Amino acid sequence: MARSRRPAVDGWFAGAGARFRLLGTRCAACAAVFFPREDTHCRNPACPGGELTEVPLSPRGRVWSYTDSRYRPPSPYVSDPELPWEPYALIAVELAAERIVVLGQAVPGVTVADLAVGMEVEVVAGVLYEDTGTTWLTWHWRPTEVAV
Repeated sequence: MARSRRPAVDGWFAGAGARFRLLGTRCAACAAVFFPREDTHCRNPACPGGELTEVPLSPRGRVWSYTDSRYRPPSPYVSDPELPWEPYALIAVELAAERIVVLGQAVPGVTVADLAVGMEVEVVAGVLYEDTGTTWLTWHWRPTEVAV
């Protein structure tokens, strides 16, 4: 039996391959963009509030900061306690057009030794975890010079 593929969080991303995008929201009154998305009110304290519209975010950005996760995060993070912990790189990416920074994991195999502040990265679909019936999807950041 094949596993179903589902987003770990509904409404945060859409598409596949070259069309994969994170989804944010933009306020019609002040043009502020939010990720994770905001569906009830503008988060800008100086804004009187406006209609929030879903927008796909830029597929590429620049590394603003990065680090690695050397410990197993607590629940609700899902990992098999029977397997040794494998560190992974976390990247904060600045999306210039939206003027926001989005945090995410690097694609598997990319370590902090492969990263530099200012490096261009792109968002790609990734696997958060798998259980017996489902592959839970998320996003990863990949340096643009790394092949799919």
